[in-house]
Amino acid sequence: MSSHAAEGPYFDELEPGLVFDTAPGVTLTEGRAAVHQAILGDRLRLALDDALARDVTGGSLASPALVWNVAIGQSTLATQHVKANLFYRNLTLLRQPAIGDTLRTTTTVAGLRENVRREGRAPTGLAALHMRTVDQEERPVLDFYRCAMLPLRGSAPTGFADDLSTIGGGSEVVPVAECVPDWSVERWTAGVGPSRPLEPGAVIEVVGGDVVSGAPELARLTTNLAAVHHDQRAGGGTRLVYGGHTIGIALAQATRALPDLVTVLAWQSCDHVGPVREGDTLRSRIVIEASQEVAGGWRLLDLRSEVEADGGSEPRPVLDWRFTALAAG
Repeated sequence: MSSHAAEGPYFDELEPGLVFDTAPGVTLTEGRAAVHQAILGDRLRLALDDALARDVTGGSLASPALVWNVAIGQSTLATQHVKANLFYRNLTLLRQPAIGDTLRTTTTVAGLRENVRREGRAPTGLAALHMRTVDQEERPVLDFYRCAMLPLRGSAPTGFADDLSTIGGGSEVVPVAECVPDWSVERWTAGVGPSRPLEPGAVIEVVGGDVVSGAPELARLTTNLAAVHHDQRAGGGTRLVYGGHTIGIALAQATRALPDLVTVLAWQSCDHVGPVREGDTLRSRIVIEASQEVAGGWRLLDLRSEVEADGGSEPRPVLDWRFTALAAG
């Protein structure tokens, strides 16, 4: 009787242009949204208040964090053996999905670079991946890149040496102002009240941390296959936390600092600068880097979230996230 392993590819089994498009579609239901919110503590008003969402947007809105976490999970067909996810680049929400929409993600290998080999360590390489997510009507929802570190199955050099610093930039990036949804700022202001003035350069320390709990549950909810989030042996003795978990808590803390944020439109960059493990407590500070008025009475806020984890003798940096949020003008 023949047998084979049910597993994703290793680094040396990838090639530029390889496409992964067989992940199950995921419908954004009220149940999935509730579990997601319970794990991450999302406080975006439009994702919590259906009456406000219907008034402002015309329907029940899904949290942008649920949207990108599902898309990232669907992309892990390519990264089941991942050792670490190093960065995200130029994630753009081309539309804001509603509860009831179904997401499907296609992942394409955009670049490969084998890491310098070190004595006593198994060889690894970096895979730059391009993700495109659409809804049930094939309308574009997300477009973004991430970089995963994967082990090699064998020992033969691959010769892959792409310059990954250029991946995900250039003319293909959609301007954030073009992604502002056609929502009613008047109804938002009537329901929430006028926004507080926010000056570029302001720094807000979020008082109180959030413990990382429900980590395997979030990975399962989002169909994330990466073994390090499920299997402590794959994680080197303890399970590593899914990067979207850290980002989701960072967003929840940002909405505590800035409770009138409407939604997130894009990420400029997102670097995982240190590992997060179950039981860590995350703390963040928010920097307002820029503010811009746009059409429709809205305002774009360029924000930076810097997150530290308490889990050892000293706090350690784990996330540096730059993103653009929508606020009332």
